[in-house]
Amino acid sequence: MKKMESDFSKPQRQSVKGIAIMFADTFQGIIRAMWAPLLLIIYRFDWSKMLYFGIGLVVLLLIIGVIAYLKYTHFTFFLDEQKQEFVIQKGIITKNKIIIQLSKIQQVNINQSLVQKLVGVYSVDIDTAGSNKKEVSIRAVDHEIAQHLKHRLLDSEKEAVTVEALNQETTSNQPFLKIRLLTLLKVGLTSNYGRSIALIIGFMGSLYGGFHDVVNSFEVDEDQVNGFVEEGMNYFSLSFFIFLILALVLLINLVRTVVKYFDYQMTLQKNALAITFGLFAKKNTLVKPAKVQITTYTQNYFQKKLNLFDLNLKQASSTDDADAEGKKNDIEVPGCNTTERDAILLKILDQVPSFEQTIQPNYRYLIKGVLLGVIFPVSVVLLLGIFVFEQIQFYFPFLIVYVLFVALLLFFKFKNYRLLLSRDFICIKSKAWDVEHQIVAPYKIQGVTTKQYFWHTNADVVHLTIHTAAGDLQFNFANYSLLKPWINFWLYEVERVERSWM
Repeated sequence: MKKMESDFSKPQRQSVKGIAIMFADTFQGIIRAMWAPLLLIIYRFDWSKMLYFGIGLVVLLLIIGVIAYLKYTHFTFFLDEQKQEFVIQKGIITKNKIIIQLSKIQQVNINQSLVQKLVGVYSVDIDTAGSNKKEVSIRAVDHEIAQHLKHRLLDSEKEAVTVEALNQETTSNQPFLKIRLLTLLKVGLTSNYGRSIALIIGFMGSLYGGFHDVVNSFEVDEDQVNGFVEEGMNYFSLSFFIFLILALVLLINLVRTVVKYFDYQMTLQKNALAITFGLFAKKNTLVKPAKVQITTYTQNYFQKKLNLFDLNLKQASSTDDADAEGKKNDIEVPGCNTTERDAILLKILDQVPSFEQTIQPNYRYLIKGVLLGVIFPVSVVLLLGIFVFEQIQFYFPFLIVYVLFVALLLFFKFKNYRLLLSRDFICIKSKAWDVEHQIVAPYKIQGVTTKQYFWHTNADVVHLTIHTAAGDLQFNFANYSLLKPWINFWLYEVERVERSWM
């Protein structure tokens, strides 16, 4: 077996097996882009001309093979120790040279998809704090090279790390957190309902869009198709449809949770947390506590009964939008109990947070929710039903159910909305169902913004925004007199404390 080099000072290619990975990626990209037309072509194909179909398929596979080989030969990477840079060169026609400063590397993950597992290679994915997307992915390297490269990119010292030492470090430490299959099943049944519903809606929308394009492109009788769909929908009652959606949501949660987090283990390695998980796509990531900006844990009613928490460790991102691409650096820990949650908080934050003061929102927070969530939408539906579309009046009784549901939601949302403060930590507690605690240390704050409208001056109400490298934290309708001493303290801590936030 060929021994790997002790450094990456010279440009080198990926494993030869990477040609198969390039081939699979190119073939998969073609299928994803043209799946709808291909299905219809196959359906309407004259199978008496099978010979031409076979020749065309062989030619297509040969073209993909040539593209895969060229991608392999034109991709090189090396480590410039003198400049402390990692350089990637790629591109067949258009040459691209990516230079990454080692000091800006946020995270290096070693992943293995199902195809990579069959071939016997791993991918090394490199993320930086200054990018809103994955910086680069080395798609096919051996496991030893992947491990060595990860440690060289993340290690600030220039001392070489031997493969034997890395393997001993990985195998000797026993995981202090290991999530069992039964726990994953519980997590799948009690969380991520909104995400699964959004996935179903997105899939149905994509399916409908692709189907509609095929109908238009090939001049299929649209009235005939619509009649067939309407006839089929008559067999489903509303109650059965709702039951089907609920069952599908639970099934998607279960499958997604088990496949994504199977064999989840967290192990201590020096001053970092090594995390591995995945059934088909194996992921291996290293989390340094100093790089974690915001620590979040959530728990809903069912999870509370089962003593389960979902943790999320937010690292630096180039975007302030917590719902955008910034989630690429988030580390998720599903289904840990109270003891395990406190152990992780202790590793990340150096102590389990406790708080001295609790600030409640002003009642105007609840009034805003009632206006935007109840009065405005109900008024719009009533006006449209009375003056524009009389058919809507049939659905007026459902407004009562809607008002009761939203009122209950707003009550718990207001009840849970709190700002918890101490000299060491800031915590924002929020949400009605999945109650969320977002924790940040004052020295990791990059800025504080307060907004006060002129009609809030007499009420002493202010909106607070805390800026961090992982995004913004907001707490609205706070008491300004209670909050002002804390803001002064946070700004003082940012200037005084010499601890690095990264």
